[in-house]
Amino acid sequence: MAKIPKVLQPHINTAFPANVCLVGSVLPNGFAQISPRGGTMVFDDEHIALWERGKGSTSASLKDGTALTVYFRKPQLREEGILPKGGIARFYGRAKIYKSGPVYEEVWRRLVQPEKDRDPEKKGYAVLIAVERAEDLAGEKLNLD
Repeated sequence: MAKIPKVLQPHINTAFPANVCLVGSVLPNGFAQISPRGGTMVFDDEHIALWERGKGSTSASLKDGTALTVYFRKPQLREEGILPKGGIARFYGRAKIYKSGPVYEEVWRRLVQPEKDRDPEKKGYAVLIAVERAEDLAGEKLNLD
């Protein structure tokens, strides 16, 4: 498991709406599917969470073990020297789906209000991504803490 640098955690948690994280997966036909996810958050030092409420191809192919990439970009972090290569960090990991229980409830509790408003009947579900790699734009391991 890789760690999500502490210095980036508040930036990821407040990325919505200006710097929404993009989540990438591979569709059954082999093409990459890149989707914005406003409900992306740091769950703990080793997991990124998101609330999946989509009805499209990303949601249809998402299951336990699905490989996902979370792409985070905040240009101000480049200017501050935190992420000098484009203000970009990438996180690679595997999904675990939660449709009920404590993780499901905790992700919902932490979800930004605009995303809750888009799922008023709470029909979505929580996804935890166990981060296996965390790197900058050049593919170098994030060593920010």
